[in-house]
Amino acid sequence: MTDGTDRPHSPQPDPAAGSGGGYGFPQGIPDGYGGRPGAGQPGAGAPGPAQPNPYQQEPPPGQPQPGRPLGVFPPAEPFGPGSGPGSAPAPESFAPSAQPDWQAMADRSEAQQRKRRLLTVGIGSLAVVLVAAGTAFFLLKDSGEPSGTPTAAASGSGSPSPSEQSSEPPESKTPEDDSPTVAGEPNLLRDRNGRMGIALGPGASLGELSKRTEVRFKGTDDSYAQGAEAAVDVTKSFTVSTRAYNVAETGSRMAVSQGDGVSYSFELGFEVVNGKKAWVFRVQTGDKGQAATAQQVVADNVETVRNWALLTGTYDAEKKTIALWVDDRMVGQAQVSGIWAGPGPLQLGRARHHGIWSAAWDGPLDHIRVFGQALGQEQITGLKNNKLDKKTKPTHSWLI
Repeated sequence: MTDGTDRPHSPQPDPAAGSGGGYGFPQGIPDGYGGRPGAGQPGAGAPGPAQPNPYQQEPPPGQPQPGRPLGVFPPAEPFGPGSGPGSAPAPESFAPSAQPDWQAMADRSEAQQRKRRLLTVGIGSLAVVLVAAGTAFFLLKDSGEPSGTPTAAASGSGSPSPSEQSSEPPESKTPEDDSPTVAGEPNLLRDRNGRMGIALGPGASLGELSKRTEVRFKGTDDSYAQGAEAAVDVTKSFTVSTRAYNVAETGSRMAVSQGDGVSYSFELGFEVVNGKKAWVFRVQTGDKGQAATAQQVVADNVETVRNWALLTGTYDAEKKTIALWVDDRMVGQAQVSGIWAGPGPLQLGRARHHGIWSAAWDGPLDHIRVFGQALGQEQITGLKNNKLDKKTKPTHSWLI
């Protein structure tokens, strides 16, 4: 197996924020009340018509009446109803009923109104407490605290203070930045998990789709992207992965590689191997980029042209093994003596062979990730489904 010595190549450029009323009664006292005692009642405080005295004996007829001159008689008066001889004396008038105690009524009304006001205030206070309790519940729930966390029991000294409930403030949630490029740098891919941007070459461009962004290469010498530095330490365990769509059916086409100078340290992509189209993960075990010091794993029994595939290469520094995964299936593994740590940064869309750039990629790439460990089966499956566990975190990622 060779590493592409006879591949077409050509030199490439380097990348360039109150009412006054009182309880509802009128201010004064109703007419007929509050004056002198007995005012308004017949025979009290004002002279009325003379009433006959049924107990005064009349003098016999013909006898002079006291207070009258002799021989002078009063004129005869006709008998009226209920008067005259034999009529019953006029009934005595009854005194009016006792007057209401207005002050007592006012006091009772005031007490009732005070009771209503206290009831209204109590209901309002209860509503405020319930609303505050509900708000606090949702705030605590949204802050990431488990809903089933037991709370301290209430005591006679009052509710626990906020400092007693939690020693740490809840984490604030900020909107996630999904921008694929660095702010103000439309040709610099943003590292979602690190701080290493990748600059696009003149022949590379970004493609905006409905839910993602991809970087597109044309298979030409100026169609590439280059990082500012090496993304992994190849002397230790690592994983490199990308979703790839290959258009070319011939030649050597490398999606991701690392290295400069005379050779690559690793490369991941497409190649025709023994006349078969295959995915390949290849590493350089010695300097000078000699074919004898290169080791590879190939997958020539899967679809490689015009079909999206998740390509993943792993290196286990402890076991000294490399492996190639297509989607979430391991397609091959090989023993190596180690990986040569060649100089130079991470590359997209090309690789270094015998001191020159070659193996230009033709097609789009996205979901480019690098890990500082060799992922296993469960983790690779999570990588494919974009559901990695919290312990498996990339050191660098672009276009996720």
